[in-house]
Amino acid sequence: MSATDKRYSVVIAGGGSTFTPGFVLSLIANEDRFPLRKLKFYDNDEERQKKIGDACAIIMKERAPQIEFSYTTDPEEAFTDVDFVMGSIRVGKYHMRELDEKIPLRYGVNGQETTGPGGMAYGLRSIPAIIEIIDWMEKYSPNAWMINYSNTIAIVAEACRRLRPHAKVINICDMPVALMTRMAQICGLNDYHDLDVNYYGLNHFGWWKEVRDKKTGQDLMPKLRDHIAQNGYWIGGQFDQETEKSWAETYKKAKDCYALDPEALPNTYLQYYYFPQYEVANADPHHTRTDEIREYRQKIVFDECARIVQAGTAKGNIWEASIEHSNYIVDICHAIAYNTHEKFFANIPNNGAIANIDPDSVVEVPCWFGADGVQPMATGNAGEFERGMMMEQQTCEKLVVDAYEQHSYNKMWQAFALNKTVPDAAIAKKILDDMIPVNKPYWPELK
Repeated sequence: MSATDKRYSVVIAGGGSTFTPGFVLSLIANEDRFPLRKLKFYDNDEERQKKIGDACAIIMKERAPQIEFSYTTDPEEAFTDVDFVMGSIRVGKYHMRELDEKIPLRYGVNGQETTGPGGMAYGLRSIPAIIEIIDWMEKYSPNAWMINYSNTIAIVAEACRRLRPHAKVINICDMPVALMTRMAQICGLNDYHDLDVNYYGLNHFGWWKEVRDKKTGQDLMPKLRDHIAQNGYWIGGQFDQETEKSWAETYKKAKDCYALDPEALPNTYLQYYYFPQYEVANADPHHTRTDEIREYRQKIVFDECARIVQAGTAKGNIWEASIEHSNYIVDICHAIAYNTHEKFFANIPNNGAIANIDPDSVVEVPCWFGADGVQPMATGNAGEFERGMMMEQQTCEKLVVDAYEQHSYNKMWQAFALNKTVPDAAIAKKILDDMIPVNKPYWPELK
């Protein structure tokens, strides 16, 4: 069998995720580009995975009966004979995400799943779980690649850099491409595939220096600057008719982020660092993003899975037109499988990609993806303002991994205290002390 005839085996680690059905449909839709022989789910929550897995079994039988499908809670069964691991886990599930958001808000600090103390708490929980999955992959399928998009990506990527530096794991995030699809719409193009960009920063903490039409080479920055200065990334109309309220506010708030730093186009997550008091003032400490997800996405996904199982068919399912997020993951797998050297984003050790940032900092930059992994694109110097922001944030991320390695209370306290979202060390300590007991099942004992 030639390389072009090969069919691949994929395991989704986090089979009970609400994003999993979308990944399944993307894989099926891209069978011509990335053909599969086997698809497996792995999750340590048997009940949750069964709800998703039974519905996906029907989807697979109807759409792709030639692909062997299964789901399991046994690591050996899951990770044996696989070519790609798609990592989509949430350690502690939505219960812990809720605490990540609500504990900081008790003290007037922003509560968000990947930023501030909540993001660092989540990152510390994720490290051992991701390392465990890497070890299973290397034990049972040593030639496989892991494409990890389990948060908190920056902290997980730093842990991989230190603890598994030679592992075939690539840490990615789809937020830049989601915003690039909005940029394409603003400029009259289709989606992120139509853009060629220069972007740099940290995960959920970056800036676009350049955006061009990939086909013509036209500079799109002037048009984007005009739109974002007035509207942020909000488009409105039919494009945004199903956008949730909290995301609508996020896209609009990018206008204020751009006003502070008009030399580049901001990632939307920068609002939490530029305007932390605004975020707290506009947050409901009793009803956060986790509550919205439970009421909206989680309910819709599990209700739809139950409907499919009861009906015995997946025809007309709700994910038919909503799989762009997961298409990005398939694009990356295709690039690695077929050595296409396409340009996507990865969170990797800097090593000169951003010229004036430490070489061992984990940064998010465009990279060429191929069979040998990723090769970062040189992005030039970070601006003075951006460099200062990045140095503070990446130090917080390094301190969290220090806390994990050393079981150090002080390192975790320092990470909280240094973070731009936290007003002082006394508040940082109160948040940390409240987080330690609820994270006891997941964190190392901090001394």
